[in-house]
Amino acid sequence: MGTLGFWRLAQADPEWIAAVDPDGTEHRAGDLLARANQLVHALRSLGLEPGDGISGLVPNGVDGLVLYLAALQAGWYYTPINWHLTGPEIAYIVEDSEAKAFFVHERYATEGARGAEAIEGARRFSFGAIDGFTPVEQLLDGHPADAPSDRTAGAAMHYTSGTTGKPKGVRRKLSGMDPDDGAELMTFLLTLFGITPGQPNAHLVTSPNYHTAVTQFGGTALHMGHTLVYMDKWDAEETLRLCDRYQVTNSHMVPTHFKRLLALPDETRKKYDLSSLKWMIHAAAPCPVPVKWAMFDWWGDCIYEYYAATEGGGTIASPEGWKAHPGTVGSAWPISELLIVDDDMEPVPTGTPGTIYMKMMGVQFEYKGDPDKTAANRLRDHFTVGDIGYLDADGFLFLCDRKADMIISGGTNIYPAEIENEIMIHPKVSDVAVFGIPDEEWGEQIKAIVEPAPGSDPGPELAAEILASLEGRLARMKWPKTIDFIEEMPREPNGKLLKRKLRAPYWEGHDRAI
Repeated sequence: MGTLGFWRLAQADPEWIAAVDPDGTEHRAGDLLARANQLVHALRSLGLEPGDGISGLVPNGVDGLVLYLAALQAGWYYTPINWHLTGPEIAYIVEDSEAKAFFVHERYATEGARGAEAIEGARRFSFGAIDGFTPVEQLLDGHPADAPSDRTAGAAMHYTSGTTGKPKGVRRKLSGMDPDDGAELMTFLLTLFGITPGQPNAHLVTSPNYHTAVTQFGGTALHMGHTLVYMDKWDAEETLRLCDRYQVTNSHMVPTHFKRLLALPDETRKKYDLSSLKWMIHAAAPCPVPVKWAMFDWWGDCIYEYYAATEGGGTIASPEGWKAHPGTVGSAWPISELLIVDDDMEPVPTGTPGTIYMKMMGVQFEYKGDPDKTAANRLRDHFTVGDIGYLDADGFLFLCDRKADMIISGGTNIYPAEIENEIMIHPKVSDVAVFGIPDEEWGEQIKAIVEPAPGSDPGPELAAEILASLEGRLARMKWPKTIDFIEEMPREPNGKLLKRKLRAPYWEGHDRAI
């Protein structure tokens, strides 16, 4: 198989172009290695030890990559933070993750500075200039670029929301392995798709690096010796240009990307050479069957799909597997098991929908600081994220419904409870329900139904006032696109909201299971 793992590869070939920033700047592996080593030495001098955490509010590119590489060889947890979040939301993650160092790019200075209130000033570092932060260059100054001693494998710790609306860190026990051996093990993920190591291979990073899958697939491709090509903001034609320019062989995408690519004029599509594409992987949201067929017609049999979660996975649908079972999200990974159960937690027959439980061999996790949530999502040694689906006779998984209330918009998970909690604070709101409704481009858009407080008049003015109240408290991507009003919210005598009743009319004629 050859040499695997970034550190070994960088030592063997320091001139290898390991990453290309969105502005086209190319970075040699040797330079990234030196910078990651310096960062370990610098943070150790501040007292960081194995098991500690660092967090980063950084755009796609090598700044975040260096944080990741430093953590992975120093035994730290690295938590990348969603840059759409507001200051209080950022502060919650910095504090909850127990970050011992917080890195912010100057692009996100305003909300990053608000979020930094959760950590002492001496542990705030900036890429670029931010008041009250120590520039990273100053942090690294004087520290050696050679490999640190006592290296031990770290891990990424991503935050995923639950029905409570507060994000939870998905934390796995550190392995204690040599980082080089750990990196080699990580490459197993991409071998499941048939991906091969070494050059010439390039991985296109199309989505924000704070997503679990982006970190996993990009990091793993790097450990295989692939060049990472970063996009700052996704654009359909730019995707094709980069695939052509860097002879991209693999990427990680969502169905929204496919829809926008297919909308390009024929003459634009034909301008670019896409013959290098080998493993174009997608996930995060259901892909309409006609869209997938259209992509096969254009790109050929290089499109792979999988189903997994931040907590683990999962299934894979190869081009051949999907074509034989259109609409499937695949069959179980060799290291995974699927279990479909009814409401009594008993296995259901083939073809019968039930709650999907998964198990990944030898990999356990916990929701940091929430043993109740960890236990609630377990069935023996399997876990669930609440999705509903069924297995066919050949063992291929089909999804019927997603998490009961979660909204998936453009491949991003959005949790209604968090939005409802913020809207409920408004004095003119008596009750509120938030859910997803069909959106041709994004898959789902956010709809809020509000029961106005007595004496408050429903209408556009009140809707605008409610939305304005979210400024600075809730990321704009979580704001409802539209607000409708209702005289009385449908609730059971025990107070349970009948959200299904509210949602159903909007989904008539669409294929979402209500």
